[in-house]
Formats: sequence, C-alpha cells, structure tokens
Amino acid sequence: MSPMTRALVFLLLVPGVCSQWRYWSVSYSRSHICALKDSTVMMSCTYTHPAGHQIKKAFWTKTQIKDKEEFPDLSDDPEYSQRLQYLGDKQQISTVTLSHVTLKDEHVYYFRFITDQPRGKRIGVPGVTLHVTDLQVESPERVTEGDSVTLTCKSRCALTDRSTFIWYRNSLKILTESKPSHKLLLDPVRREDSGTYSCGVDGHTHISPDVQLNVTYPRGNPEISISPSGVIVEGDSVTLTCSDSNPPAEILWIKGGTIVGSGRVYSISNISSGDSGEYKCKSSDEHGEKYSDAVTLNVIYPRGPGLLVWIVIAVACAIFTIIITIILYEIQKKRINCRSAIHEYENDPRTDPSEGTYTGLDLKSRSSDLYDTLTTVHPRPAVLQSGSSEHKNLSQDATVR
Repeated sequence: MSPMTRALVFLLLVPGVCSQWRYWSVSYSRSHICALKDSTVMMSCTYTHPAGHQIKKAFWTKTQIKDKEEFPDLSDDPEYSQRLQYLGDKQQISTVTLSHVTLKDEHVYYFRFITDQPRGKRIGVPGVTLHVTDLQVESPERVTEGDSVTLTCKSRCALTDRSTFIWYRNSLKILTESKPSHKLLLDPVRREDSGTYSCGVDGHTHISPDVQLNVTYPRGNPEISISPSGVIVEGDSVTLTCSDSNPPAEILWIKGGTIVGSGRVYSISNISSGDSGEYKCKSSDEHGEKYSDAVTLNVIYPRGPGLLVWIVIAVACAIFTIIITIILYEIQKKRINCRSAIHEYENDPRTDPSEGTYTGLDLKSRSSDLYDTLTTVHPRPAVLQSGSSEHKNLSQDATVR
C-alpha cells in the first residue's frame, strides 16, 4: 500500500472527518459558460449541509471584501440588482438569471450560504466562470468572381447553448438551402454578391458589425443599357449606363465623334430631338481601351390623339350640332305659330273693338229663359247726376229696349 493510500484510509477512519466532508457540498451544473453579448445567462447549483443546520441566507457573489471573510450579495450591487433574478427553493437548489450581459460581466461567480450554527458558512468553489463574447465576420481580403469564398461568424469563445446562426447581406436576411451555420459558403462567388455582410444568432438581438465583401471581375467589352427602355418622347429623362469592371476603369461617353460626358452613368433630362443619335462608351485602364457597341437614341415628338379619337370627337360634334339645330327649329316654329295666332285674332271681326262687348252675341235668337227674363227687366231710376252723359245713354238704351 502506497503512502498516499494509507493517508486516505486514515482520514476516512478518523471520526467526524468523513461526515463533515459528506454534508457540506456545492455542485454547479456548469462551471464554464460562454454567453453572447446582451443575452441572458442562467447559473445553477445544488448544495447540502449537515443535519441540524437551518439556512439563514443563500446568495450569489463574485468578490471577497478585502481583509474580511464577507462576500457581497449580487442583489445588493446596483450593477446587478435590476438584472439578477433568483429562482429555486433556496434550500437545496439555487438558480439565478443575469440578463443583458456585457463584457464587464466576465467574472467567476460563487454560491454562498450561511446557517444558524457557529462556523456555518460555506462558499462553493471553484464557482462558475462566465465569458461574454460578441460576434465578428471574418472575410478574405481579395475575392475574384468565380472563386469559392467562405465567410465565418467568429466569437471569442464557443457558445454554450446550441446556436442557429443568421446571415445578412446589406442588412437583409440571407435565405440558404442548407441549415445556417457559423460559416457562409459562396461557391462560386458572383459580382452580385458584393456588399456588406453581418451575422447573428437566432433568438438574440446582438448583430456583428458589417464587413464589406468586394468581388473583383475582369474587364470585358463594355455594354450600354438604356432606362427607360422603349420609345423615347421629347421631354423625357433618359439614363445610359455603361457596364464596368471592378476595379473600375475610366469611362467616357461619345456621341458621333464627340465626347459628351464621363462616368459610368450618363443622364439626359428633358431630352429633345437634338439628342437623337448614336452613343458609345469607352473604358480605359492600364491594360488599354475598349469600346461598347453603339446604341441609337431616336427622340420623337409627342403624338397627338389617334384616328379613332378624332372620329369619336367628330361624331360627338355632329350629334351636338344636330341637337342644337332641332332645338332652335322647335323654338322658331313655336314663335311663328304664336305670331300667326295673334294675327288671326286681330283680324277676326268678332273681336273688333269698335263693336260693343256683346255685339257678337245674338241674344234674340236664343230661346233661353234667361233672355226672356232680361227683355222684361225695367230700367232703374237714374241715380246719377243729370250732367252724366254716360248714364243718360244707358237709360235711353234701356228705354228703347
């Protein structure tokens, strides 16, 4: 038996040593945690104490006060009080969550409990070591179109929780056919893949800083695209774009044989017929010059209404003219009829004003009782003044009759 084995057996046989060792314990579920910045961390442990002890206080701490055997409770620390939450029964299990962790939270955290018995204080060692990491995208410096390119989402430590990574290009989420991982494969890489890339972890708000991916491609014969395409009408705005290489070459625009502009894009606002003609773009770099094929701009005048529109307008005008003519004819016809009626009335002898009001009436030819009664009526006595000739005449007429 070796000396070490004999010493261990001796300790086990000494009364009280084994029991003290067995009943004072703190066991952590994880001794190392790697957490993502701004995430929530959970630390947990189980603990035991000898029978006859009652727990007076159980808490988590990170630092021992200098020259003292006291450790501050994290819940009393202003930096933790709003982010720390205790879970568990505080008798055999103690669990805390720490939210919104930052790089400043990297420490070793311990569980400590105090009983009601003298020397009944214990702290669990080695504690829980917390690492906090952010994310960074690692990208190759030079990328050429057609290459196989791998982007890596890196952290300073291996994340404890199983993580599903998310990739972004120009702040838009990239949908991949395979399960997202901390590596993004672009095979082959295209010039359209140029842009800013960042990564994150599903369920977390932290996103890595953007990294620029610049895909270079060789210079071929330049090509011109026209926007808008189709018919160009005088007064429109037209943009000519010359395809370029990466790194970019010097671009000149030529109309006929005259240089009219420079740069990858040539814009014409309020275009006129004088802008019609053939356009080319020329790209130049240290390898030489290349010309695009010519494109023709044909600026036309704005077209007026079509033949069908003119026919509709002519028919509408004709119908309107006919309706107005009919209305005027009816009005004139009514005027003529009205004048004829007035003329006949004026020439009718029965309406001669020189005749009396009853001249046209042949009262004697009527056999009405009313006529007979009227013929027997005696004249009234004259009640007007003798000088009134009008009443005299009336009296005379009544006497004659």
